[in-house]
Amino acid sequence: MKYKNNNAIALSLTTALLLGSSSGFAATTWKIAGGDSEGSSQHAFGLKFVEQLEANTNGQFSGQLFMSSQLGSEQDTVVEAGLGTLDFSILAINNVTPFSPTVGVFTLPYVIQSLEEAELLTQGEVGAELVENTVNDAGVRIVGWAYTGFRVLTNSKQPIETLEDLQQVIVRVPKNEIMIDTYKAWGGNPTPMAWSETFTALQQGVVDGQDNPYVTVDAMKFDTVQKYVTNIRYIFSIEPLIMSESVYQEQTPETQQAIIEAGKVATKHSAEFLTANEARIKQQLVEKGMVISDPANGEKEWIEKATTAVWPKHYDSIGGKDKLNRILRLLGRNEV
Repeated sequence: MKYKNNNAIALSLTTALLLGSSSGFAATTWKIAGGDSEGSSQHAFGLKFVEQLEANTNGQFSGQLFMSSQLGSEQDTVVEAGLGTLDFSILAINNVTPFSPTVGVFTLPYVIQSLEEAELLTQGEVGAELVENTVNDAGVRIVGWAYTGFRVLTNSKQPIETLEDLQQVIVRVPKNEIMIDTYKAWGGNPTPMAWSETFTALQQGVVDGQDNPYVTVDAMKFDTVQKYVTNIRYIFSIEPLIMSESVYQEQTPETQQAIIEAGKVATKHSAEFLTANEARIKQQLVEKGMVISDPANGEKEWIEKATTAVWPKHYDSIGGKDKLNRILRLLGRNEV
């Protein structure tokens, strides 16, 4: 009887040690950077990704969100993820483009014209191709896509409806050649600047305006430093979740699949979040005093100048004119 009790005690101790060791080993929490603040599309996406990752791995893996550029500018996080010193980052696609130029096809002005088109491209063959390109070019892997809506133009000086109006303001733009060239084609005054510096620059009057989706304008409290909004539709903002490829390759196939599946769930959630919240947020911004207007003549002059001047200049960087035409065919549009 004593022998059996000793065996039982030994078995209990062994089990406890194994469980303790297993849970200790399994407590892996990855760092996830985000450029926007809490309440943003990036934040909603990140929360859902972490929730699903924990569910997919039975709590063995989790993530901690560091929003509002706590871990550096969005472009800095691409470098750090590529080096393997940062696990994940959620960031605007235009800040990936300098490191993997072909993803710039998503920032060509007036290519993507709806959430449905953004979903079709990111979740289909084009998106899969860009995932491989970012792995090869930058050492990061896109594992999910957040959708934030059209980048509307805000400023603190005056309503902007024509390109002549635009010439009267200095606009902050990301350090992205396609976006800089777009503003130049419009005759504007683009000032390249890191996202983490933008609010302060607007507050201090270093620049007059910027462009970002309504969800971001609200989350970043730009209504406190901006008065006027123009509903341009030149870029539908897509914000991928990138993962360090070296960290990804360290994982088992099962964990890799859990990450990818969590990204898919978070991607779907992001589209639902945008659909459910954008109109409400827009109305709230009006109630806070922002004045919204539309471009003159259905944005015709804006579209013509951007597509004729910017598209041809960047054919090579995005992978060729044929690649753009393939995308246009997928969207049911005429080729160029």
